[in-house]
Amino acid sequence: MTIMRKITMLGAAAAVAASFGSSEVFAAEHNWKMAASWGGGPLMEIGAKAFATKVKMLTDGRVEIKVFPSGQLSKGLEVRSAVAKGVAEAGHTWMGYDWGKDKTTVLFGGYAGAMDTEKMLHWLYKGGGLELQRQFNDEKFNVVSMPMFTRTAEAFLHSRKPVRTLADLKGLKFRTAGAWLEISKGLGAAPVTMPGGEVYTSLERGAIDATEWGTLYENQSVGFHKIAKYVIIPGIHQPTAPFELVINKKAFAKLSARDKSLVEMAAKLVTLESWMTVGHEDAKALGFYRAQGNEIIVLDPAVQKKGKALGVAWAQEQAKTNPWFDKVLKSQIAFEKLWKDAAHYRNVISE
Repeated sequence: MTIMRKITMLGAAAAVAASFGSSEVFAAEHNWKMAASWGGGPLMEIGAKAFATKVKMLTDGRVEIKVFPSGQLSKGLEVRSAVAKGVAEAGHTWMGYDWGKDKTTVLFGGYAGAMDTEKMLHWLYKGGGLELQRQFNDEKFNVVSMPMFTRTAEAFLHSRKPVRTLADLKGLKFRTAGAWLEISKGLGAAPVTMPGGEVYTSLERGAIDATEWGTLYENQSVGFHKIAKYVIIPGIHQPTAPFELVINKKAFAKLSARDKSLVEMAAKLVTLESWMTVGHEDAKALGFYRAQGNEIIVLDPAVQKKGKALGVAWAQEQAKTNPWFDKVLKSQIAFEKLWKDAAHYRNVISE
């Protein structure tokens, strides 16, 4: 074979490789399994799966992630433990699910006393929240942790009964999770928790009066509007809900410094894109529910204020005996103090 022919063949091979992209030509250097706390819906499609796609693209295929729905690699509420043990290299979950192990998780996942999503994102990425999240999870759970996916405020309830006042909440049996199980009792309600797969049938059969779940948009696919006439807003129990990417420490350590940064970039992109997507779809969702014959009820201001006050009081009580909770809460309070006048220079009065 002549030198010129070799050069020609090498050039052709390079052109083919360039046309397909390196991720299509070379095998992945790191094949990860990701355990998710959900089986489908926006959290899976624009959360976990979107992250896997972005990581593969940004790393030119060096890191490839296969996403497994809840129940395949671990139970939905045990994703963090599965990742720490190496059952999966990564996981997508909500940190508040582990509030029984350490209630500090609630501060990162959002609760009744939390900031709204815009402030929460600023605290996480610019106010020191991300650093605290990484340190806390490293110390308490032995995993790498960072935000991935976030919501606007959830819907308060999909209910078989109208709920507007404190009197309407007395004895109301509804499904919830996390710290709201404790806090909502101060409103006179009768909260219960149950696996996600049982919520729809329990509401349909009248075993519970109402349920909270996700945002207005996210709840469309679940179908609560078909069996519960009343949609109650706003979600005082969950003003924001940052979700979480957890990574096994050994798996993360095997990545190059560049790929670590690209994985972090992909998680941040998913977080910002999910916030915009959910926010936009929420704006359209009220029309959807009205068209389905649902009645939209806005909670009385007295209920909203009491829910916030109960959340703040609950958090202050936890801080007395939990050093990590106290540390994170103080950081959030200081951030909110810094932003207390933001409405004056950020918001313009309109008609």
